[in-house]
Amino acid sequence: MNPKFWGGKRVFLTGHTGFKGSWLSLWLQSLGAETTGYALNPNTQPSLFEMAKVAEGMNSRIGDIRNLGELQSEMRAVKPEIVLHLAAQPLVHYSYHNPIETYSTNVMGTVNVLEAIRNTPGVKSVVIVTTDKCYENREWVWPYREDEAMGGHDPYSSSKGCAELVTAAYRSSYFNPSEYKQHGVGIATARAGNVIGGGDWSKDRLVPDILNAINTGAAVKVRNPNAIRPWQHVLEPLNGYLTLAEKLYDAGDRFSQAWNFGPELRDCLPVQEIATRLINLSKSNSKLELVGSADQPHEAGLLKLDISKACNFLKWQPVMDIDLSLNWICEWNKSHQHHLDLRAATLIQVVKFQESITTL
Repeated sequence: MNPKFWGGKRVFLTGHTGFKGSWLSLWLQSLGAETTGYALNPNTQPSLFEMAKVAEGMNSRIGDIRNLGELQSEMRAVKPEIVLHLAAQPLVHYSYHNPIETYSTNVMGTVNVLEAIRNTPGVKSVVIVTTDKCYENREWVWPYREDEAMGGHDPYSSSKGCAELVTAAYRSSYFNPSEYKQHGVGIATARAGNVIGGGDWSKDRLVPDILNAINTGAAVKVRNPNAIRPWQHVLEPLNGYLTLAEKLYDAGDRFSQAWNFGPELRDCLPVQEIATRLINLSKSNSKLELVGSADQPHEAGLLKLDISKACNFLKWQPVMDIDLSLNWICEWNKSHQHHLDLRAATLIQVVKFQESITTL
């Protein structure tokens, strides 16, 4: 990611009030981008968006991507050069209880974003963010590549697989790379691993649940201790999205594809290992408690991503191992517990990360 590229760029960011969206908004602000965010109000209390005062440095618009007319009006008013689509219903467990909301947001919401782009002159670069769970999970030991089949056992995963197919259809029909000289728009999808970091208060997510237990002195309850996931600090995939957006801006015909952004394979660890390390790093007296999962909805047991394509062709690579990622989370959590300035705490980590990637 080239920091100088982003100065003065007009960026339209959906989902800016969410966990990843808040981190990305602050990063774009620090880079001098003219950022407009479009999203629903934060869906957690507390929320990083509010506690880090994310709205103060950007043009924040509260709206629903399921409302095409409103979304398109806002996008056309901004005249963005770059669109980053992060807005989503992002939770597996929630999707079991709210499948219609999940599909309408993640599938039709993506259709609306792409349709708004189609009717907004001047857009050059589009990154549609999905998930590692978009793949048809066969519980095999090797990591998934970008050409694997889409699928999804639960409504969330399935909806994200659908979003990938929708994006591919729009790209082929309206923004075909073979006709790039005519339309000038590069559109790619980004599939990230299990994103962790300070400021995530989502329900039924591992790291927020662990930190909540540690902060209150309660037992750390783990449902699926042996489930393996591609854990990565939130700044890692965000660096991937920004890098990909730059490539699309300059050569959209070459990079309009699907891309995985995940950790090194050695950092794909079991849930129990993550919980144990966080307890130890926090110097907590909380005990690890394994709880039954028989009455819980299905979750994949093994998931890894092959990131060789992004490493080779985008020159992107992960720079934080799991221990450093967990350390940064503990540092951020201490700032929160001590009632420090969370905007400053978050930006400090953004700057440290940016310094680490610019020295590679």
